Amino acid sequence: MCYEVPGGMVTPMSTVARPASSPTAPAHPKLARPRPGWRVRFAALSLIWGFSFLLIKVGTDGFAPFQVTLGRLVFGTAVLALAMAVKRERLPRGARTWAHLTVAAFFLNALPFSLFAYAELTIPSTLAGICNATSPLWGMALSLVALSEDRPTRVRVAGLGLGFLGVLTVLGAWQGFSGLDTKGTALALLASLSYPVGWIHVRRTLAGTGHSHLSLTGAQLLLATAQLAIVTPLFTTFPTHLPVLPLLAVAALGALGTGVAMLLQYGIVAEVGPTTAQMVTYFIPVIATAAGVALLGESLRWSTPVGAVIVLAGAALTQVKPRSHT
Repeated sequence: MCYEVPGGMVTPMSTVARPASSPTAPAHPKLARPRPGWRVRFAALSLIWGFSFLLIKVGTDGFAPFQVTLGRLVFGTAVLALAMAVKRERLPRGARTWAHLTVAAFFLNALPFSLFAYAELTIPSTLAGICNATSPLWGMALSLVALSEDRPTRVRVAGLGLGFLGVLTVLGAWQGFSGLDTKGTALALLASLSYPVGWIHVRRTLAGTGHSHLSLTGAQLLLATAQLAIVTPLFTTFPTHLPVLPLLAVAALGALGTGVAMLLQYGIVAEVGPTTAQMVTYFIPVIATAAGVALLGESLRWSTPVGAVIVLAGAALTQVKPRSHT
């Protein structure tokens, strides 16, 4: 999923993105003239990322969480590698760049993908999708601490408070979190926190490197795949059989939800800018909830959709830019 925080573009599902304003980038980059088809691609991106949580749930029915994440990364990396070959892009050079990409791969891919897979062993995909929507809230809170150029405003602080009130509503705090799997929910929220941690690292270390988004993302996914290839055999055994439906879910999760989605997102950002592109964030939990209820038969308490609306309203307020005084 992608979202925007003050001064930069964050794409938590699986990408490295250069902030719109960096020491070596123009403050207002010229965008390509939008083509009519961008709205269709925006809708496709919303559906792909919204259904990702359902695909994770189906994948974990047949494979261990680490195996789901490894398969997702393998298929996603293959799509990016194919795109790089078509465009004749090369992987970035320099040990320093690869060291920073290794950190980014862990916090933006390997860790959150694995945490969501483990979380969905015990929580519904609808709740996982809503937990993912808290990433802009975490990003806002962390950026105020880690990025000196991001100054709090009353509106953003109010959005932060409103957003976390929404989280408490989703979790049913007034009922003492009864009926809630605390561990699974905590894992999903930690996954959402991992994305802005990775983004802050990217913004502070990789902005203005001169490498293309495709090149950086391809390298990042390759590194994340290597990380999971090392970890997975240590905690799982090779499956004795490959169930068809979970295997297809993992393949779709990687090829579409990680590979094709990144290509769609970059095209949308280039055409209409990050502010419009980040609106996809507000469709994802709605689609994830609808898919989980309609296709997986997951139950839905009244507090879940109500809390989700509050979370999204708070997240939207955290993205309101302060007025410039000239």
